Amino acid sequence: MPEAKAYAVIAIVCLILGGVVGYYIGKAAAPAPPPTTTPAPTTPPPTEAPPVELVVASLWGGKEEENFLKCLEAFTQETGISVKHIHLTEEELRAFPAQFKAGKSIADVILLPWPATIREWGEAGFLMDVSGLIDTTKFPPSYIELVKVGDKIYAAPFKMWSKPGFWYRKSFFEAHGLTPPTTWEEFLTLLETLKGIPGIEAPIASGDGVGWPLSDTAEAFIIARAGPEWQLKLIEGEAKFTESPVRDAFEDLRSLLAAGYFSEPDEWTSQIDKLWAGKYGIYFMGNWMTTMPQVKDINDLGFFPFPETRGMVAGGDWAVIPVFTEHPDEAKQLLQYLAGPKAQEIMVKQGGFLATNLDVPAEAYSPADKAVVDAMAQVEMVVPDLDDAVGGEFQTTFWDQLKRLWVDPREETLEDVLQILDDVLKSTLEG
Repeated sequence: MPEAKAYAVIAIVCLILGGVVGYYIGKAAAPAPPPTTTPAPTTPPPTEAPPVELVVASLWGGKEEENFLKCLEAFTQETGISVKHIHLTEEELRAFPAQFKAGKSIADVILLPWPATIREWGEAGFLMDVSGLIDTTKFPPSYIELVKVGDKIYAAPFKMWSKPGFWYRKSFFEAHGLTPPTTWEEFLTLLETLKGIPGIEAPIASGDGVGWPLSDTAEAFIIARAGPEWQLKLIEGEAKFTESPVRDAFEDLRSLLAAGYFSEPDEWTSQIDKLWAGKYGIYFMGNWMTTMPQVKDINDLGFFPFPETRGMVAGGDWAVIPVFTEHPDEAKQLLQYLAGPKAQEIMVKQGGFLATNLDVPAEAYSPADKAVVDAMAQVEMVVPDLDDAVGGEFQTTFWDQLKRLWVDPREETLEDVLQILDDVLKSTLEG
């Protein structure tokens, strides 16, 4: 090979080797790309549970519901748990077992006035046993026993009510020199005196529009003139209306009707207006009289028990928890609150509410409500409402027959009325 050609070949080879070497040297000197990393999985922030809203169902409406909402508002302020109240009819309240059988309940807490229903629902497995939630020594023993089956207590006492006697306007009595009677003879004298006062349409107001105002009055005669034990015997089917002394008590009532001492039956709340206007002298009504808007001045409202009575109709409202509630812990808190003195004192101070919890102070009551409490403490026996306890066809028949007697108080009418009541009482209890 010529010398010049050999030099050319060597030069080309050097250039090639230099390029290859330079490439790898440059590649080695270049910074390495950052390592590829897989991002760690992110955990979403925890989702806050929606706020709990309890639902309470009851028969309470009007002023009673307004007062109850204030009580529930105090519970919400104390616990942060909101509560919604739903006002139901009696038919709607009694229909809850249909929901229970489907494994649900629209209410977390229910207020019920029927101890027999509470026991029935408890035995069917629909209600929680609240034995461990309340101190039973804080309540009248009868209000615990009424909702107890075996060693299980299915409700907490909340409200006590009574149908204690006659209401009147203090200023009216004072203006006419009248005093509340304490004996049957004084009662008859009062009625005759009232009948002679100008402007008086009748001494005693008669409520209507619904059946219970007349039946409440008739039961007061049974309890006072026959005895509270006879009210119980009628409820149990162990006595008859046509036998003495029940018949005698109705004869006392009939004679007063025939003498014109009772007014014509009229819508019961409008009769309060007429009492206040001086058209009537007295009115037999339950302790809820103190909450009625027709009472213009609670301090002018007076009360006296049925003269010489040894008993009184009383009942209450109990709080229960369906086992199907979705908020059992919060429902238990509300039940304990309602059974406690704080909630009941709130209700007492608003009037027309008698506490079941014995720790509610006496000074929380208005003078009118305190008079009822004192009267209840004086009687020998507190008994259930007759037509409520028997219920069914007897209740509506009782109401209808009393309306008949009120407008036609002849002796033969009474005989027929009492026989009808005997027959329907028997068939209702047997059915």
